[in-house]
Amino acid sequence: MPIKKDDDYQVNENKRWFKKWWPENVPHNIKFEEKTINELLDEQVGKYGDQNFLWFLETWVTYKQFHDYVKKLATSLHALGVRKGDVVALHLPNSIQYIVSYFAITRIGAIASGINPTYQPMEILHQLHIIKPKMLIVLDALYEPYLKPIIDKANIEILAYTNVADLAHGLGFKRVLGKLLGKIPKGKVDYPGAIKFMDLFDTEPKVPKVEIDVKTHPVTYIMTGGTTGLPKAAVLTHFNAVSNAIQCKYWLGGEQPGLGSVGVLPLFHSFAHTVVMNTTLAFGGWIMLFPRPPSTEELLETIEELPSPQGLVYAGAEILFKRLAEFEDIKDFPGVMGKLKLCVSGAGPLHRPVRDAFVQNTGGRIVEGYGLTESTPVVSAGNLFGESPIGVIGMPFPGTEWGIWPADDFDKGPLCLGDPDDTKFGEENTGELCVHGPQVMLEYLDKPNATAEIIREYDGKLWLLTGDIGFMNEDGTVELRDRKKQLIKYKGYSVYPKEVEELLMKNEGISEAAVAGIPHEEFGEAVKAWVELTEGSTLTVEDIKEWCTANMTHYKRPYYVEIISEVPKNLIGKVQRRILQVNDPLYKKVHGEPQEQDKV
Repeated sequence: MPIKKDDDYQVNENKRWFKKWWPENVPHNIKFEEKTINELLDEQVGKYGDQNFLWFLETWVTYKQFHDYVKKLATSLHALGVRKGDVVALHLPNSIQYIVSYFAITRIGAIASGINPTYQPMEILHQLHIIKPKMLIVLDALYEPYLKPIIDKANIEILAYTNVADLAHGLGFKRVLGKLLGKIPKGKVDYPGAIKFMDLFDTEPKVPKVEIDVKTHPVTYIMTGGTTGLPKAAVLTHFNAVSNAIQCKYWLGGEQPGLGSVGVLPLFHSFAHTVVMNTTLAFGGWIMLFPRPPSTEELLETIEELPSPQGLVYAGAEILFKRLAEFEDIKDFPGVMGKLKLCVSGAGPLHRPVRDAFVQNTGGRIVEGYGLTESTPVVSAGNLFGESPIGVIGMPFPGTEWGIWPADDFDKGPLCLGDPDDTKFGEENTGELCVHGPQVMLEYLDKPNATAEIIREYDGKLWLLTGDIGFMNEDGTVELRDRKKQLIKYKGYSVYPKEVEELLMKNEGISEAAVAGIPHEEFGEAVKAWVELTEGSTLTVEDIKEWCTANMTHYKRPYYVEIISEVPKNLIGKVQRRILQVNDPLYKKVHGEPQEQDKV
């Protein structure tokens, strides 16, 4: 479905969400310029060249140094034969080279796609078959255990490898080299013709000029389960990426050189891709990067040690803020108090007790945000500069509209669009949340039918059907109640039951599997699998969990496993996850007895 190029994304200023909670310093509308992500980079380098952009492994990188890295790598990638439209996959943790690679790849019109470093080989191969990369940049320590088993099936033409400490060679790194020695992971890469990543910087920067239609040309492919099951690649354009970064910049208070951003979220995920990487660039700040999620003590120690007079932006799932809210020894880090001044909790609801305890323990400010990969991902957030409501997902960002549609039929038209004369507010008018804005993706890669299901036209605008069920309040805010599809939220991660079921059934001892979320006080939801064994199978619950550890990334592994005699199906053979879910004792403990039609 082609994007509507004549859409300027200007929102009627009489919308209800502008009236009560809207931040005074945030414009209702902004002009979305058509520029590439590298044109945004060039602008910011021109303004902040000598200021710091990245901190990683005790190394600071300025905007100018970063820019030079990007142009050299882009030159070498082009010399290797990477061209406009080619895909380069990044199997890397958060690092300087991840961000340098992203901007170098996209500078020559190629498409970057990050791979989850915790993926098991089978999951990596699935993504590679979808995105079809010409080149792969991999961390040396990840190659042998994760890529070597499947690399021959991936049709990769060029492979470059890097160590996590590459590019982290400033004076600060040398000062602590003794402390880090022995802790830097290394690995052997024996792929034929493999290239050392650092060799790609031995060149004079001569980047070819590439013409890019920013509204249709992809900047990145990010994997998502969408609202329709198995993972797909969301095609995000340069216009999507730049527009959402600019929207986030304004929501965080506008251009603020020197403002820091805590980079704990993984960059392959849309949340960090936009809120940590691109938004920090947009407001002229710097990124505090960690190769793996730090302990609470390490995070606090780093926040206290690094100069951040403008304060810090911290984006993450509620569980990250819960750890800080409950950390009893935070008084040992007095320099942290008040630094976490712009915090956004996403990937699930922010509960009042967590918010209040976080504010009290850290002196920070936190609101709930909402988004999905298909919207680059940020759609809305609470007010960071004034009173903000609890229990809702905030207000849609500048240039963004939302509405509630009947969950069973978009063609019936909206129930509520937040206009002054709308009357269908409240829980009795529950439906599907739909979103319109410059951040809505172009399409799912090579999935026209799936795209047509999730992006629909109404009144001359393209609307994204989010799959989330809720209702609009009279003030224009939205409360979410359920998911149209049975997405599981585990520690802020999205887990798609169908994918876990299919992975489980690759075990020869399992004939059928059903997966659903079970309420869990710490995780939000825990993944539970009900498993039917093949005839003669002697698998135990422990055997199945061990197999999952070897074949699935940590957040997809079932926390609970129950072996049952038969997985229930309806008349057409569809697995009835909900029947199993609502009859589970732990589920009933939270939600009560199921309705009569759902009882076993």
